[in-house]
Amino acid sequence: MNENVKEQPRKFNKERKPRNNNTRPVKTLEEKVIDINRVTKVVKGGRIFRFAAIVVVGDRKGRVGIGTGKAKEMPDAVKKATLAASKNLIRVELIDNRTISHEITVKEGAVKVMLKPAAEGTGVKAGGPVRDVLELAGVKDVLSKSLGASTKVNMARATLKALKAQKSPSHVAALRGKTVEEILN
Repeated sequence: MNENVKEQPRKFNKERKPRNNNTRPVKTLEEKVIDINRVTKVVKGGRIFRFAAIVVVGDRKGRVGIGTGKAKEMPDAVKKATLAASKNLIRVELIDNRTISHEITVKEGAVKVMLKPAAEGTGVKAGGPVRDVLELAGVKDVLSKSLGASTKVNMARATLKALKAQKSPSHVAALRGKTVEEILN
């Protein structure tokens, strides 16, 4: 080592600035794992296994989102999917805080999902991923039918798309230049 060159003392920043880490999911949201899938990549040296997870998050008060994540370990894939879902939240307008405003059929891939408003006390008449999305959105009374394929991710996406496409009576009244009473009667 060269003796003429003095070694500079390292300067450490004693005060650490807190990082603004907005990537954590909000604690008020519930999460539900829809599907965990083991995927394989075949390479020259053998097979590489990874996990793909689909998660739906919601607060049961009108906010819901779905997300997907992949990782080498299953808990990491679920964590990534939860993070993605909490970033992609949508607001759902509910009638009387219990049902949707109108009937709708949505197609996503080869999946068709039909949602229909129901009378009070009916409950969530749906199965699989459709039920998970509707429950975490806060819908209490609804009828549903899934047609076509039964791909879980597409069923969840179709349900989310249907909830996003709901128009409240006040919104429709404003579009038509009428009152809410005229629209409902």
